[in-house]
Amino acid sequence: MNARRLLRPLALAAAALLAACAPRPAPADPAAPSAPPAARTVVFAVENGYVPFNFIRTDTRAAEGWDYEIAAELGRRLGFTPTFREIAWDSMIQGVATGQFDLAGNGITITEERARVVDFSAPYMQVNQRLLVRRNEARFDSLAAFAATPAARIGAQKGNTNYTKAEKLVGPARVVAFDGFGELIQALLNSDLDAVLIDDVGGQGYVGVNRDKLKLLEGGLDGQDLGFIFPKNSPLRAEVDRALAAMRADGTLDRINGKWFAPDFVPAGAPVY
Repeated sequence: MNARRLLRPLALAAAALLAACAPRPAPADPAAPSAPPAARTVVFAVENGYVPFNFIRTDTRAAEGWDYEIAAELGRRLGFTPTFREIAWDSMIQGVATGQFDLAGNGITITEERARVVDFSAPYMQVNQRLLVRRNEARFDSLAAFAATPAARIGAQKGNTNYTKAEKLVGPARVVAFDGFGELIQALLNSDLDAVLIDDVGGQGYVGVNRDKLKLLEGGLDGQDLGFIFPKNSPLRAEVDRALAAMRADGTLDRINGKWFAPDFVPAGAPVY
């Protein structure tokens, strides 16, 4: 018999025996964590004109602010890439409601009226409304004193809760409406207004970059909660609420809020009027 024919069956038998004895891969564990989901993009609406929530730096032309830092942290925790699209304030809530954006921050006050068209996250901050005035203002030093000065005019942004509060404080005839906060601040500095009603955290941002020109008066109106807004029934809302709760528990939310809204913080590169 040919030796090559004799050895072939022996080699096949040996290979079969080795295959039978080789270690087998362990069966998949149904309880094991699955691979991370594919990367996704979440679109944030920003005004880019509300210091220190969001603004364009004058030195680098880069976008910066609380909204951008908090969005990056949410993206890291929830596995998405944040992208930003600029839109004017008076179109922002409707833009989110119709699904043009996935969510918006922008220091939006939680109200029943707005909750009819958008869903709100859990509050991430509470703010008070205060009067922002010129540094050399000496006619009044409180909200009550301002209200008792009939000739004094107050400015507020259209569609903002501050506008409604201003009307209740002094009556509609003394309130002047503006489209954006930048225009409000410029009108105040030009003496076209005597005061601006503003959330205290936003006011601190404008004072921070205009310390020689502006100041906030002591005292304020009742506090209001701020929250993110989403299109109705967005699943992203529950995810963001879970992330906010974790950020509150581990101190991240306090750290970011403390950075951008500290009374003595100067937002580098923010517009100076």
